[in-house]
Amino acid sequence: MEELAEQMRRDLEEVAKTRMPFGKYGPSHYPPAGLLIYDLPSEYLGWFLTKGGFPKGRLGQLLHMVYQMKVDGLDCVFDELRKQRRD
Repeated sequence: MEELAEQMRRDLEEVAKTRMPFGKYGPSHYPPAGLLIYDLPSEYLGWFLTKGGFPKGRLGQLLHMVYQMKVDGLDCVFDELRKQRRD
């Protein structure tokens, strides 16, 4: 159980610093580095599912985690990250 909690903590830390590297919310529209992925709208994340799935690799895994948390009503988990970002 401790191992799972530690992995979840590490995943959340990674989500907190990962920015969208391409597309509508990428650097060309949100300079200089793109929007943080936890601030992506759930509708945008859901769009990936209608287009064949999330990108391959770690980015896709993180986007899927964020999407699942948002559709499960857990967007409030990201509120602390947003607060820390402003401090």
